[in-house]
Order: sequence, then structure tokens, then C-alpha cells
Amino acid sequence: MDRSPKLNLPALCPNSHQCLPYPKNARSKSGSTVAQRWRVARTKPNRNIPPLDAGILEQVALRYVERYATTRAKLTRYLERKLYERGWDGHALPRVEELVTRFAELGYVDDVQFAEMRAASLTRRGYGKRRIDLVLHSAGISAQDAASVSAVVEEQALDAAVAFARRKRIGPFSPEIPDEKSRRRAFSAMIRAGHPFDLVQKILAANIDDDFAVF
Repeated sequence: MDRSPKLNLPALCPNSHQCLPYPKNARSKSGSTVAQRWRVARTKPNRNIPPLDAGILEQVALRYVERYATTRAKLTRYLERKLYERGWDGHALPRVEELVTRFAELGYVDDVQFAEMRAASLTRRGYGKRRIDLVLHSAGISAQDAASVSAVVEEQALDAAVAFARRKRIGPFSPEIPDEKSRRRAFSAMIRAGHPFDLVQKILAANIDDDFAVF
């Protein structure tokens, strides 16, 4: 669900449905055609929310980073979605990438810090490096920024795998002796959680009294 901040601002373009589209060849710096999507006719009532201009766009961005830890890519996608939903009433093309870059320079958005926080949270919940890499990639974290947390995630791989097995009550933490079907489900669950094949085998074959530190 989109929990975007609501703004109580004066309407700047009451006849926003009459706004003209951008030139067909207008493109963002990333190469995707975006301008035509933004200044579009509204076919449904928009509850008196005005279209965006440069000032309102910055306020929307500020509200978002105040409420959520985010990344440059996620903030960019959010602002582009708001532009699509509300339309654009500025005199020039919306400078989304420029705004996001300025927020990063001010420290409002920090991809490395986001990667560290998200990786730590997922590790505590028992997820492995492969799953964490996918989550960071989907959040728009670059390979260079993700590399800053890779070493820590790899060091904690065993602890994360044990934590996952304990939380799911599988392997040595199962309350009963698992049958073949249960073992296959447990194996699949740990693989989906991002743990390596050999470590999954060791965890599921272990006993509750085993010293996991020697794995």
C-alpha cells in the first residue's frame, strides 16, 4: 500500500486536466521516456490535490525521506510515480535525478547506510547472503555499495543459518523427528532463504547438542 504523505497545499493548477503533454522525445537522464506520462489528463477526481511543481516535488521528497529509510533508486521511483499520479505544472521538465542527487549530498539518502541496516536486519532474521544480495539489488543498491556489507554477511553466514533453522523449528530444532517430506521442505526453505547448499546440508543433519561453531 502506498502510504505517501498527504500535503495540504493550495491548488496551483485547478484546470490540470487541460495541461498539455510534453514533447514526444522528452526523456530522463536515465534514458527512459517519462515526460509524456506526467502531464496527462486526469480522468478521475483527485480529491483537490494539486499537480506538482518544483517546490511541491521537493516537499513530497522531504516528507518521504523523513518517514522512511530509502535509497536513491527507491526515491527516484517514488517521485516518478507521484508525477504520474498527480501530473506536472512546472515550466520546465521535472529534475528528479538532480533532486535525488542533492538529497544524497545532504545525507538525506545514504545507500551504504541503507545496505548496512537492511543486511543486519535480514541476517538477524536468518537470511543468507544470496537472499540479502537480491533484496539490496531490488532496492537499487549498486554492486559497489553492496560490497561494503558483503564481508560482514559472509562472516555471519553460519549464525544466520542457525538462526533461520531455530526460528522455523527445522533440522536440529524440530520438535519431532522429521520424515522425508519434512526434510525436503526444510531443505527448500533454507535454500530460498539464501543459504549455500553445503551449509544447509550440515545444519539439517546436525543434532541439537552439536557444536555449530566447528561447521
